[in-house]
Amino acid sequence: MKFVSTIIGCILFVLFFSFALKNTHQVDLHFFLNYEVRGPLVLMLLAFFVAGAFLGIVAVTPTVFRHRRESSQHKNTIQALQSAAGTVSGAPQPDGVSQRNEA
Repeated sequence: MKFVSTIIGCILFVLFFSFALKNTHQVDLHFFLNYEVRGPLVLMLLAFFVAGAFLGIVAVTPTVFRHRRESSQHKNTIQALQSAAGTVSGAPQPDGVSQRNEA
């Protein structure tokens, strides 16, 4: 499986590299207040991809922290209930099986 993922990674690298070589034309990016940036198209695309990934991570961060906090609260509640019930083990114990003596 590692070999297959390595081959797929190499193929993707070659595809992205050839895409970058084909898109080296200069482009103008116009912002507000007559601010302008000029650079290769592939670098502009890369910059906006990285910015989008960063903004996506920043947008998800509060949700991740909220879920972690709720998870730790639930774990604490479970431990408190188990200690109140007197059970130390987290796994349920199987019922005893009675064997019949046949003579």
